[in-house]
Amino acid sequence: MPRYHSEQAAGIDLRAALDEALVLAPLTRAAVPTGIALEIPPGFEGQIRARSGRALLEGLAIVNSPGTVDADYRGELKVVLINLGQLPITITPGERVAQLIIAPIVHAELVEVDQLETSTRGDGGFGHTGNS
Repeated sequence: MPRYHSEQAAGIDLRAALDEALVLAPLTRAAVPTGIALEIPPGFEGQIRARSGRALLEGLAIVNSPGTVDADYRGELKVVLINLGQLPITITPGERVAQLIIAPIVHAELVEVDQLETSTRGDGGFGHTGNS
């Protein structure tokens, strides 16, 4: 069973449900099975995130980070890993590959308008508010 690995951990560690080791060459990706399926309550989602140590040390990342698991999904959880490092990375059977956070969601009510209210930022984006 997946579990939290410390009393204050935010994420539940997910393990690779592999029959044999998987080698990810640099800049390659793979959907790694976890061997589990969940029933997340309505009003919540699962967020799949990278494990920080492997991200820092090896460049192992999640392609669509964070990955979203909707409350109505009932299939096996898979983690789409990518090797952003310079060396091959080996994923071994049973190894912790990601973490799962269960978080509340809010559905917005979208309203079509002809014009948006003004703000001091306006339409400035991508670095518009500065680097510090």
